[in-house]
Amino acid sequence: MPAAGTSTKSDERRRALVAAAVDCFAQKGFYGTTTHEMAQWVGISQPYLYRLYPNKEALFAATVDHVSVVMTETLLAHAPTAGGTDPALDAARDAYAALVEDRNILRFLMHANCATGEPLVAEAVRRCYAKQVDTVRRLLVDDEAVRRWFGAGMLDNVVAVLGLADVDEPWAHVLTARRTTP
Repeated sequence: MPAAGTSTKSDERRRALVAAAVDCFAQKGFYGTTTHEMAQWVGISQPYLYRLYPNKEALFAATVDHVSVVMTETLLAHAPTAGGTDPALDAARDAYAALVEDRNILRFLMHANCATGEPLVAEAVRRCYAKQVDTVRRLLVDDEAVRRWFGAGMLDNVVAVLGLADVDEPWAHVLTARRTTP
């Protein structure tokens, strides 16, 4: 008989909980979200949540790991070529832009960066960045291109979270690279 919390049903519940945690934590972050809310969101009891994960920090770290896998899979699925060329950089940026169209993923990632004062979360965020750097480096080869990609990605985050594509102001046009109409 499997140990408590290691059954296939428990594994399914863990996956469901982590997937839901992206959306739940995206709303109020690590510090603003309670385990009671998380359990309600998924439709499980709070004691069962604690059987699946020993604490909120472990659940949040597992969610960062999950998002890291989603990001890697998205980048690899959408990037047609490697080699550090502008088309490869554009393909990687397009893949990332498609990923963060889901505002909850973007908000979750921002909350994750803000919660790195928690040791398990900091380790998970570092693992996530390491995995993303490795993935982008395989696509772009050149370390300078990797740095440009991450810089552009941070700008893409600002554009997405502020909804600047819908803002018809000169400053928003600068950040979104749109022309101001004369």
